[in-house]
Amino acid sequence: MPSPGQAFDLVHDLTKLSAVASFSVHAAKTHLSRLLVRVAAGEEIIIAKAGRPVARLVAAEGQKTRVLGIDEGKLDVPDDFDAPLPDDLLRAFEGGLTVGARERRPARKRRRPAR
Repeated sequence: MPSPGQAFDLVHDLTKLSAVASFSVHAAKTHLSRLLVRVAAGEEIIIAKAGRPVARLVAAEGQKTRVLGIDEGKLDVPDDFDAPLPDDLLRAFEGGLTVGARERRPARKRRRPAR
């Protein structure tokens, strides 16, 4: 119960009541399977390094099931979708010239004057 000058904080008091298990990194690595069983049951595990909390092990949220075909009829794939690309666009994708750029000739090697 708070003293007359203190505010009553129910959430803070409830979190103090719940005991959170804490394990060293070594113990967590050694007993990971057991810790995962406890976490799956709803427990929260703190992993500490040199006595300082560094990680919190909690249960993952359930993975949502994917619904296939929800965009059916919303996209129009053209008939030439898989047709070969024009040469300049293909070179751009392969790291060559940018689209619309003119092709440059390689620079000539300069000869050193004979000594």
